[in-house]
Amino acid sequence: MSYRWVYSETLREEAVSALEQQLKVPRVIANLLASRGVTDLAKAKIFFRPEEEKLHDPFLMKDMEEASCRLSTAIRNHEKVVIYGDYDVDGTTAVSILHLFLKSFGLNVEYYIPHRFKEGYGINEDGIRYAIEQKAGLIVSVDCGITAVDEAEYMKEQGIDLIICDHHTVGDRLPDACAVLDPKRLDCDYPFDGLSGAGVGFKLIQGTIRKLGLPETLSDQYLDLVAISIASDIVPIVDENRIMMRRGLKQINTSPRPGIKALLDLIKTPPGSVTTTSIVFSIGPRINAAGRMGDATTAVKLLISDHETDAGRYASQLESINIERRSTDSETMLQANELLEREFDLDDTSAMVLHHPDWHLGVIGIVASRLVDAHYRPAIMLSTVEGKIKGSARSIKGFNIYNALKECEDLLEQFGGHEFAAGLTMDQSNLEEFRKRMNDIACEMLSENDFQPELEIATDLDLGHVNTRFWKLLSQFEPFGPGNQRPIFVSRDVHVHGVPTIVGNGHLKMKIRQNGSAIFDAIGFNMHEYEPQLRNNRDKKIDVAYVLEENYWAGKRSIQMRLRDIHVE
Repeated sequence: MSYRWVYSETLREEAVSALEQQLKVPRVIANLLASRGVTDLAKAKIFFRPEEEKLHDPFLMKDMEEASCRLSTAIRNHEKVVIYGDYDVDGTTAVSILHLFLKSFGLNVEYYIPHRFKEGYGINEDGIRYAIEQKAGLIVSVDCGITAVDEAEYMKEQGIDLIICDHHTVGDRLPDACAVLDPKRLDCDYPFDGLSGAGVGFKLIQGTIRKLGLPETLSDQYLDLVAISIASDIVPIVDENRIMMRRGLKQINTSPRPGIKALLDLIKTPPGSVTTTSIVFSIGPRINAAGRMGDATTAVKLLISDHETDAGRYASQLESINIERRSTDSETMLQANELLEREFDLDDTSAMVLHHPDWHLGVIGIVASRLVDAHYRPAIMLSTVEGKIKGSARSIKGFNIYNALKECEDLLEQFGGHEFAAGLTMDQSNLEEFRKRMNDIACEMLSENDFQPELEIATDLDLGHVNTRFWKLLSQFEPFGPGNQRPIFVSRDVHVHGVPTIVGNGHLKMKIRQNGSAIFDAIGFNMHEYEPQLRNNRDKKIDVAYVLEENYWAGKRSIQMRLRDIHVE
């Protein structure tokens, strides 16, 4: 798929020049810093050394006083506590953090994670009954609970206290709980509302440690799990998240806990080489696999393991579940493409609404995302569960999928989500009308240009400037993620050195040189379609869009170009 290259906003020349002179860095680096709001030496110091900054005071968060006092009381009185979490990576890491923290005081603590398909998301009566059976006096919810108004009332009737740690959008009414920690509360003055669910749980730990009069550094041991939640939940890696991400990655790379070490061994990633990308594409999916296929408790057992043998066993179980997930994923993708080819004309389809009664609910969201990547138009994947149609929707820039579902509200029993992703439930009788209406809405809202994806380019880069010093400066921009994306560069009039080849499952591999620059290895995942053009026109100059990354192979490190797009004249 070819992209439209769109350059980031042009910055003032004098501002970039001043930064270049102040910091004595290459102009491209100064440009990247300025685009991130780094305009002077003081801000540059904070950006490059965020771990030296202090995290925000947890007591700036609304209800932290009440929450930390209640949890401190539970610790002092050795109460029975149940931690109630979600089944994704953020939820399971959050549960693990609170479990490890409370266990360190010798508390009798249990956790409850609802089954994805039998119970669904959020606090439910089955979980509350479990807490009653355990004779728990306190439930701490993490990564869920902000909409549990009725459930909170039921807990109160049963004499169970509730602390909510959530980061999702607040509804019209707050649950009646001992404390509701959510930086997105309108009445909350906490300076950063981009925390993950585990991040909110971590702030509760910080507050409780202070209430207990213990050293504040005691909380640092949980930042590895917070980092995994930040990377996996796609929250902005800015402000406090950037600080926690850096510290957490350092911990993973220097002294990983047994569960994480077992995963790293499994994916053959040695400590010292773990990045945000490693978490997003290797660690996170394995932790997430358990919840996607139904029961997320294996993920928690792995993360709270304190013995290598147990950790290795749980890591192997997660790998088996992940292999099953990938197989189901591939089969579903194949069926979806066959359905598209057989029943749809993509030239006349603005929104893809696909239904198969047997598709697995745990993978249809992933497949919808892949369909968007492949065909660049909104995709809705639907399955049938107990007579109801349920599904996941994914969208593209310029088409708010939540608003589109809102226009179909009369056809839906339930829906929720945001601009780019949503979930829905409807009666089977409404499927055809829903498919037609979604396509009509997309057709009206999207123009022809909207169906060609954009690639946001940071700046042009002369490959002659890429050397060891340049790479060291660029690597200090990490960790990358939302709010601090890995910069995409463009180099023009480059030559392919030697013969391009296809490796793996359709990946383009070649060497690139620009004028008298060094020769760089370049790889383009799933870009095999370019190989014939490049092989048959080896004397032609091409323009390439790419990110720079460090390749670690056979004990050696080198700078590599990961291609994002190629423009051949």
